[in-house]
Amino acid sequence: MHLFMRLSLCLAPILVLSHANAASPEDRYIAARDAAIAKFAKQMDAGQTGDAVDKAEAAARADLKVQLTTILSESARAGFGPAQLNLDTLYKGDEGFGMLDALRFDADTGKGGAKAGQGADGSYVEPKAHVIVTTETLFTRWLQGHKDWWDKGSKNVPQQFDAALKFEGLYTQAISTDAAVINFNELPIARPTAATSTYAFLAGRTQDDTPDRADEVFAVALANGKVYIAYGGIEPAVQVPACSAIRAGYIKRADEAEEKLRRKQIDKKAYDKLGNLREQGEAAFRRCFTERAPQQPAFAEATRQAQALLETALGK
Repeated sequence: MHLFMRLSLCLAPILVLSHANAASPEDRYIAARDAAIAKFAKQMDAGQTGDAVDKAEAAARADLKVQLTTILSESARAGFGPAQLNLDTLYKGDEGFGMLDALRFDADTGKGGAKAGQGADGSYVEPKAHVIVTTETLFTRWLQGHKDWWDKGSKNVPQQFDAALKFEGLYTQAISTDAAVINFNELPIARPTAATSTYAFLAGRTQDDTPDRADEVFAVALANGKVYIAYGGIEPAVQVPACSAIRAGYIKRADEAEEKLRRKQIDKKAYDKLGNLREQGEAAFRRCFTERAPQQPAFAEATRQAQALLETALGK
C-alpha cells in the first residue's frame, strides 16, 4: 500500500506535465499545415512537379479540412453547400497562398437564383454568398503570421482584433487574393445577442481603379470563441453618380494635361505642378462616396442584407 502511494506521488507530476505539454488540436493543425508547406516548397525547389505532387498537395489539404472540421464542429447551413477548406493552396508563391485557416460554406445558388458552380456548358456561376468560420485563436495566430505579409512600404494588417476588422487588406489576404477588397462604408448593423464584437461594411473589388459602385457586403462577428466572416453580392448595388462625375472630371483634366505636354503646350515643370490628377480623382471619389452613400436608398437595403447574412453565418 505504501509502495503504491509512493509510486502515485512520483508519477503525479509526470502526468501533470504530460497533460500540460500535450499539443492542442489547433497546435496539431498548424504543425501539419506548416510541415506540408515546407515539404512542397522543398519539392518545388528541387524541380519536383507533376500530377503526383499535386495529388499529394490536395491530399494534405483534405487532411487539414478534416482536422478543422473536428476543431470547429460547425453544423450545415440551409441554402449552403458542405464545408470547404478556405486554403486554396499549400504552394508558396501561388496566388491564394496564405489565406485564413478556416472552413468556408458557399451558397447553393448564384445571382438570379441560378445553381452555383460549374454549369454543363462550361460556364461558372459564382455563389451569391459565403460564410467563413475559424476559431478566435486561429484568427489571432493568422494575424500574427501576416503582420509583415506585404512588402515594406505597404500597410499590413493591424494586430488588434477590432482594428484588423476595419482594415480592408485583411479581407484581400484572408479570402480574396485575386482582387483587392475595397471598404467603402461601415454599415450600421445590430450586434447579435451571441456576439461580443461585430463589424460590417459596404464593399467592392478591384484589380486596378476603385469601382464606381459597391455591389457586395461583408459582416463579421466574434461569438462563442469563433470568428464568422460572411460576405456576398447585394442587389441593388449602391451607386452615387455625383461622385463618379467628380472622378470623371479629374480623369478629363489628366488626359488634357498629358495631351498638352505631348504637344509641348506646357513644359514638364508645369505638368508636374498639377500633381497626379488620377490619384487625386480616386481620393476625391472615395471621400465623396463615403459621405454620400448612406443617403442612397440602396444603402439601407445593403445594411439589411448584411444583417441577414450575419444571422445566417451565426446559424440563426
